[in-house]
Amino acid sequence: MPVVLSTAPLAPYERADYWHSVVSDTFIPLDVVLHEGQPSVATISSRSLGPLQISVVEAGPQTVSRDRRLIARGGEGFITVTMQHQGSAKLTQHSRQALVKPGTFTCSDAGQPYEREQPDPFRFTAFRVPKEGLGVTEDDLRAITGTVFGSDCGTSALVAGYLERLAERAGGFDPYTGEQLAMTASDLLAVLIRERQGRLNPQASEVARGMLARVKAYALRHLADPDLSPERIAAANHISVRYLHKLFQSDGVTVSRWVQGERLERCRRDLSLPSRAASSISVSAVAHRWGFVSPSHFSRAFRAAYAMSPREWQSRSRTA
Repeated sequence: MPVVLSTAPLAPYERADYWHSVVSDTFIPLDVVLHEGQPSVATISSRSLGPLQISVVEAGPQTVSRDRRLIARGGEGFITVTMQHQGSAKLTQHSRQALVKPGTFTCSDAGQPYEREQPDPFRFTAFRVPKEGLGVTEDDLRAITGTVFGSDCGTSALVAGYLERLAERAGGFDPYTGEQLAMTASDLLAVLIRERQGRLNPQASEVARGMLARVKAYALRHLADPDLSPERIAAANHISVRYLHKLFQSDGVTVSRWVQGERLERCRRDLSLPSRAASSISVSAVAHRWGFVSPSHFSRAFRAAYAMSPREWQSRSRTA
């Protein structure tokens, strides 16, 4: 069940202080300034899918901000993806301003000061995402803050569509499925971040960039399938195998090596999970879950990637 917090039961003069506490407790330490003499009713409805927190916020005009003082109080390990549904907004971070309208989304880095002004009554969905699951640098994150992403084309459309559907259906997933879907959300967001930073070949056309993001999204959805291959990926996306290899060349990696790396990363995450149920899962079961057919091949690949065997990694994670 979602956690719903609302100022509706309170008298108008009591709402400002309560709302300030609700916002900071739900997200990260923030300053909140309401722009109404008599604060209207405000509501936050939140639920979690693994490490991903999804919150729907509906409130009156206000400004939230985060400075160095508040950053020192914690929460710097997150970014927030905010999808605007109603009302306009202005996000300022890294000396850039993003004018936000319904149907667009922004990213804010909790490790850096920012301000989000909502001059009108609004409703948005906020996704709080741990940075550590993205595998990107601070410079990468700097490239996406203070900018607006549309939901009508390219990689940003893939991200927006996936996040919207995930938020709509979040209540229907079991914990394990929810965690895997949250990881996919992080993966798609990382693709968007790297694309904006320019890690993809800057000489490639926008069509090629969008196609690379599309085939990666398909591959991520089918990582658990041991029959996933370049031929299958190409056929599902209606392109030739040759063109598929050319797309990945612009990213500096082969198709098979990229797929193996993504599978290994998910195996590493599963072997690191602290829950009692996760710790009882065998290494071979984790390998099979993510498409590895041969346990010995999985062990060799894992050791090459992380300089220790899967069992050693699992044992160290339990101890930690």
